[in-house]
Formats: sequence, structure tokens, C-alpha cells
Amino acid sequence: MLSTQENQLRVIESGTALSGRLTRREMVQRLLAGMSAGAIWPLAGPSHPIFEHFKNAAILNEAEKLGAADWKPVFLSSQQNESLIALAESIVPGSTKAQVNRFVDLLLSVDTPERQNEVVESLTAFEAEAEKQFAKSFPSLDENQKNGLLTDTSTAGANSHVPGSQAVEEHGTMRSHFENLKGWVSGAYYSSELGMRELGWTGDYVFEKFPGCEHPDGHP
Repeated sequence: MLSTQENQLRVIESGTALSGRLTRREMVQRLLAGMSAGAIWPLAGPSHPIFEHFKNAAILNEAEKLGAADWKPVFLSSQQNESLIALAESIVPGSTKAQVNRFVDLLLSVDTPERQNEVVESLTAFEAEAEKQFAKSFPSLDENQKNGLLTDTSTAGANSHVPGSQAVEEHGTMRSHFENLKGWVSGAYYSSELGMRELGWTGDYVFEKFPGCEHPDGHP
């Protein structure tokens, strides 16, 4: 998780504290304001496709409907949605409460077929890896198994010395799948009010840079 270190963060934007809940669009505006001033984005790089969606006011307004009790995924299948919920919670704890899966599903529903396929392939790859290692679906794994699998894939190929081997290629592919999902998950989480408050936002200002990642299990 990211620790709040307000005493080390310089305020770059002041305003009046709001007593009500901010919309996703307003949260994104504050994030982008911080980034334009040189703030360091946690986990996801600014080249990730999720940042294109952050400039789409119409889709951000649609995000206000994600809390509906009868919500159903628009793009993802039920199984893919369950996999995303489990993966997101393991990558960034708190993602379930922040409804990361719902926001990602909304963004994917208006994204390109190529990017949609990439996410589906990444979800499928983790399901296949979970079945291969534990004979279970990823959501059915215990926390140690989930964290172990993610730690392995997030560092896959880093210590290999056999370039061009099938093992290295497979590890590199799994690492790419991890990075792809991490970008979507972290972008969705830290653009939510829950995520912004974790970064130190209190409702009336934006910081110059965010605190660093301190995940004890070795993966973001």
C-alpha cells in the first residue's frame, strides 16, 4: 500500500474543501493537475492507454453510474470480471471497495478492439497460469498463492541468462500481461476518491508528488 506522508509533500493547488463526494471526473482533473506540475504517478506510466480515457469527459461522467445495485459488466464476461476483481485486489489492495473492475470494464467498453483483446488475453493468461500451478482459478487461490504468482510474473525473466529460450519468452510474456493489468488497475484505483485519499489528498489541495510504493510482498 502507499503510505500518506503529508509532511513531505508540497501543496501545489489550493482550494475550498468540499463536504460532498467528488465525482470521478473531478478526481481525474486533480490527478492530471498534479501530473502537469511534475507529480510522480504511482504504478502506471503516463503512456498507458487509461490516460487517454481520463481526457474523455463523457465516459468519466458515465462512471457515476457504476455504484448501481444492479450493475453488470458491459464488456467483460462474468468470469473475466471475477478474475479482474481478484487480480486487482492483489495488485492494489482496496481495489474492490474502489470498484476498480467496474471502472475498467466501462473504459474497455469504449476502447479499441486491439486493447480490449490485450486485456482479455492478460486475464486469460493469469487464469491459465493459476490452473497450471495450482489447478484452481485465480479467484479461488489463497492470498499466499495469489501473491506468489503475481510476484513471480512481475519479476519474470529478470534473472534469466538464456536469451531466446522458450522459458524466457514465456516469462517475458507473463510479465507483459502483469504490466498491462497493473496499468489499468492502478489507474482506476488512484483516480478514485479512495485512491486519492490514500495518496494524501484531503479534499482541498493536490500535492506536488505522491508517496512511494511500499508493498512488502515485492510487487506493486
